[in-house]
Amino acid sequence: MYAVIGTGGKQYRVELNDVIEVEKLNAEAGASVQIAEVFAIGGGDSAQIGSPLVEGGFVAATVLEHKRGDKVIIFKKRRRKNYRRRNGHRQHLTVLRIDGISSAAGGSATRTETVKVAKAAKAPKATKAAKASEADSAPEADKGAKPRAKATKTGTTRKTATKRAAKD
Repeated sequence: MYAVIGTGGKQYRVELNDVIEVEKLNAEAGASVQIAEVFAIGGGDSAQIGSPLVEGGFVAATVLEHKRGDKVIIFKKRRRKNYRRRNGHRQHLTVLRIDGISSAAGGSATRTETVKVAKAAKAPKATKAAKASEADSAPEADKGAKPRAKATKTGTTRKTATKRAAKD
């Protein structure tokens, strides 16, 4: 059984146990939500098409988490006018798992097993002391590596003694 639902100005075709990302909803993680904006319900050989909505139809879902989408860069430019603007945007999203689809005609589908969503434990951040100890335990630099040129006070580079010896 499937349904076509609308939320956040977009339409989604969902089936039982689907996981979808929608525009942010005001609900806690782990809470159940019902989406009443159902445009169509179908499955097997029958289908109900709403005009515009299916009366009495709804989709039950569980909020898994809230997150932010990928960054989108907005860049505006007017050529030859020295006008450039750069902005970024990350959309707030809610991740939903579809638990049930129901219509007024009595056709419904629900999940058979119940799965409790556990919050993922956040890993502790590394401290400066831990980062310093990691840097100390780093392997020694490669002995066969070429030495780098040293910068002088004027900003130009000069050859090191090993490079001069290699040329002679």
